[in-house]
Amino acid sequence: MAMQEFALDVDFEKEFLEWEKTQNVIEGEIVRGTVLSVNKDFVIVDIKYKSEGQIPVAEFTEHDGTLSVMPGDEIDVYVENRENENGLVELSKEKADRLKIWDEIAEACDNEELVEGVITGRVKGGLTVDIGVKAFLPGSQVDLRPVRNLEKYIGQRFHFKVIKFNKKRGNIVLSRRALLEKQREALKSQTLGKLEVGMVVDGIVKNITDYGAFIDLGGIDGLLHITDMSYARVNHPSELFEVGQEVKVKVLKYDADRERVSLGLKQNFEDPWMSIEQKYHVGQRVKGKVVSLADYGAFIELEGGVEGLIHISEMSWTKRVKHPSKVLSIGDDTEAVILEIDQKSKRISLGMKQVEQNPWEVLMHSYPIGSKVKGTVRNITNFGVFIGIEDGIDGLCHVTDLSWSSKVKHPQDIYKKGDEVEAVVLAIDPDKERFSLGIKQMTADPWSDISRRFGRNSTHEGKVAKILDFGAIVELDDVIEGFLHISEIAEEKVDNIHSVLTEGQTVKVKIISVIPDERKLGLSIKRVGNDDDDGGYENPTSGGATTIGDLVKEKFGNLKLS
Repeated sequence: MAMQEFALDVDFEKEFLEWEKTQNVIEGEIVRGTVLSVNKDFVIVDIKYKSEGQIPVAEFTEHDGTLSVMPGDEIDVYVENRENENGLVELSKEKADRLKIWDEIAEACDNEELVEGVITGRVKGGLTVDIGVKAFLPGSQVDLRPVRNLEKYIGQRFHFKVIKFNKKRGNIVLSRRALLEKQREALKSQTLGKLEVGMVVDGIVKNITDYGAFIDLGGIDGLLHITDMSYARVNHPSELFEVGQEVKVKVLKYDADRERVSLGLKQNFEDPWMSIEQKYHVGQRVKGKVVSLADYGAFIELEGGVEGLIHISEMSWTKRVKHPSKVLSIGDDTEAVILEIDQKSKRISLGMKQVEQNPWEVLMHSYPIGSKVKGTVRNITNFGVFIGIEDGIDGLCHVTDLSWSSKVKHPQDIYKKGDEVEAVVLAIDPDKERFSLGIKQMTADPWSDISRRFGRNSTHEGKVAKILDFGAIVELDDVIEGFLHISEIAEEKVDNIHSVLTEGQTVKVKIISVIPDERKLGLSIKRVGNDDDDGGYENPTSGGATTIGDLVKEKFGNLKLS
């Protein structure tokens, strides 16, 4: 009986020990084990359980094919299954490592510590990061400013702050921006403490806009405006800078309260306008490049920071330039002559046409006063006719110089565009660019021998051209006209001139006065055939013969115009 009881106690104790071993091993937890052996497929590990555990050898294989484990090594393993179909415990080294990493990350999150990792790829909304486990870095948390090209960060190692952690869902969200902001704030205090107007500081181009570039001075950004980048013309800041570029800039303004800093780059160099009068002078021929076109002219860069303006009126001697783009294009190299320098206003006036000889000065030698020219009617106005003499050179024949006859009221009455004409050079004014011509001067002045052709007391036939209340205009030939006063029509008094004369009527008249200088003839009908006539009326104020003007004064002199 006693032997039987002892045997029962031994069996119970053995079963209890076996049961106790199974209670120390729980699926889903990490336990400590010792490597017993390594074979082709598995690593055998003793975890002080009723049977050994096995782990696929692949979990210990490095990239170069070597194994990272040896018999006798103590390792932490994850229990996946306490007993498989072969009676062995299924273990995992990778899962154990991963769970340990989760615990470390959870601890870092609780203590607001940083984690280190490598950015591995681009996903929607941000980047993936390997910190031992897969984590997500939102695009807005990559840097202090929005980043357009996130791919450039792939493969780079950084420190991060864990801003969201959920072990159950396997969700970890990181931020690099939070870390940078903290670093920037510390650096900012140092920078603000030493910043002064006028000092030259090192900076890094952080961002580029249409109006300038933002320069990181160390925790604080300063604005380098486009107008302070260079003395030369800058169309866009990207012509000079790119993000990440190191620059030396001067502090122009500094507002500590608002933490605003204005920077300048060109202020590190001498303004080229300071020595402009030593380099350039009026009349000097210069070369430059067209950098800008406006309606009123073209801007020419003579050197970096020094530009001159060729006004549209200084582009051609002979052509009327409607817009500078008809003559020049941006980027063209051109020659010009300096017309004026204003150092104070930083302005240089240039002339493009002055590079060539003034054709108006050449004109004076080519066409002396009194010489004859041939040309084509290019334009007709109410005051005269423009005649093309050379390319770009027109001469003006005023309406008074078209014909000796006073009957020409408008140039288009006798000329049209394209007509070939001859004229005499009357005057040339190079300064005002005026070329005066005369067509009537091609023939002799009919009034030059008027006394011979229409002498006093001579009788002629003429045609009534126009009837006035106090007389009539009578044409003696195609050019010469005379005035017939109402008192010289008949011996008896004529009250109504229209009762005795009609326009177009042919009449015989006698020349009773001749004034060549004033181109005036006095006529009479009633004196025709009177050989005893003394030659006309005498003007009591002048002692000479009565003129048409005198008769008009006689008729209307006492009237006052209101």
